Amino acid sequence: MEIKIKENKTTEFGLIPSDWQMKEFQDVMTGFFSGATPYRGRPEYYKGQINWITSGELNYNIITDTIEKITEEAVRNTNLKILPKGTFLFAITGLEAEGTRGSCALTGIDATTNQSCMALFPFESLDVKYLYHYYVWKGKMLALRYCQGTKQQSYTGKIARKLPIILPPTKSEQTAIATALSDTDALIENLEKLIAKKRNIKQGVMQELLTGRKRLEGFSTEWRYSTLSKFVADKKFAIVDGPFGSQMKVQDFVEQGIPIVEMEHLKNKFLEPDKLDRYITHKKFEELIRSSVFPDDIIISKTGSLGYISIVPSSIEKALITSRLAKITLDKKKANISFVFQCLARLREIEYWQRTAQGGTMLILSIANISHAPIPDISIYEQKEIADILDTMDNDIERLEQILNKYNMIKQGMMQALLTGKIRLV
Repeated sequence: MEIKIKENKTTEFGLIPSDWQMKEFQDVMTGFFSGATPYRGRPEYYKGQINWITSGELNYNIITDTIEKITEEAVRNTNLKILPKGTFLFAITGLEAEGTRGSCALTGIDATTNQSCMALFPFESLDVKYLYHYYVWKGKMLALRYCQGTKQQSYTGKIARKLPIILPPTKSEQTAIATALSDTDALIENLEKLIAKKRNIKQGVMQELLTGRKRLEGFSTEWRYSTLSKFVADKKFAIVDGPFGSQMKVQDFVEQGIPIVEMEHLKNKFLEPDKLDRYITHKKFEELIRSSVFPDDIIISKTGSLGYISIVPSSIEKALITSRLAKITLDKKKANISFVFQCLARLREIEYWQRTAQGGTMLILSIANISHAPIPDISIYEQKEIADILDTMDNDIERLEQILNKYNMIKQGMMQALLTGKIRLV
């Protein structure tokens, strides 16, 4: 039963119940241990069966396998310690990187680690799963506040011992909090696995339907390919680059006007209007009208993450693309827009764009590259039937992703409420 707190006290993390405590890690741990890397000049060290964890494998998870495994000799000669299943680990070097800062894990196996991981061994009075969930919640903030270094930011053993932790008065309350958060994690993990499974199934269906290996009932004409240029609305202006940055000046940007589509907006099948947050004047838009996009245009990224694509929805009346993007305007008498979208999405998955792009250090898709993309040359009726199947699968995946996002938001709220005592479970 939930019990609302009546009294609070102030800490650096805000208000907590008066019967909770703020302590340092050294007050509640029996030991701290960081590992090492066996000598790489002895390749035989890495041909064993002992699990060896690196900081890159700390991903807010329970580690059940490792990328590399080492021998008993490597453990002995490197003075490594075998950590038991259930040990808490957190990253102590490379904390300047967003992906490493605050990362942690629990071991689901006996293992040892490299020097970029630190293992903590709590007193019996501290539930290790509570420690894990606490660090998932506050790890990034702690790293930003306490780590040292300029180019590479790290924890020393001395700093790690001084890190603060909020603690309920009893281990039973810690366990109740950890159990609630772990149960939510399990729901999220199962949903992530289901989404991954459905994505894999969709990839298999795409491989069958978009290559002609499997034909839908009622269609039997010869399967052949043409280039994307056959399906566009206008040979001259249907596939066009965005304008160069030098064509836009500071005075061209306004608080409200014509939205600008940038590469980071190409995350979903359809552009999301509320994510477009830069605008230019109507006058400048007219000057750059050649690079304008309208509903049903497909936008594709030419640099960086090659081949990301989105469709302009009807809710975006018009917009302008940047120089890192190109637009594709299809002839609707020849092409089903969703079908072409699925074909282009598949090309990215099979790394077609990486093989055909131009350039050395930075690959770039030219208009010619995009124009020559292979597209099945089949009737528009068959295109629609295939697109409907793949769209249904996409809609199912999107629905599950929306549920996943809600679960993740719920989890954030639960951590804030449970780990500060705003909600008490015992």
